[in-house]
Amino acid sequence: MARLTIEDLKKIKEKQHATFTLREGGYRAKVTVHMGTCGIAAGAREVMAALLDEITQSKVEDVITTTSGCAGLCAREPMVTVEVMNKPPVKYGDITAEKMKEIFKEHILGGNPVEKYALVVGSETTY
Repeated sequence: MARLTIEDLKKIKEKQHATFTLREGGYRAKVTVHMGTCGIAAGAREVMAALLDEITQSKVEDVITTTSGCAGLCAREPMVTVEVMNKPPVKYGDITAEKMKEIFKEHILGGNPVEKYALVVGSETTY
């Protein structure tokens, strides 16, 4: 097993800092775009681009964006998980750039999950 480098540790620290900051209330939301190969093939890059455009256009600075690998539901990709402080996480499926813009405005800025696109609300445990 390869040894961790200082750069590896810095990346881990930055990732954990973002998670802790959300818990401490410093950020409005954390948005994870699932970008495994299935997600990318289904259009996750376009979804991420739309999200970043919305963040830039609205000039919000309290939204964390991140990526992850496959979430296990390849047929429902692209998928996005939105976590808002003190609210259950919402996983959305079959997302397009236009749907991402709607989710950004309604859920992230407005605080109202978009139920018509939601796959699951709350715990993601499937057992």
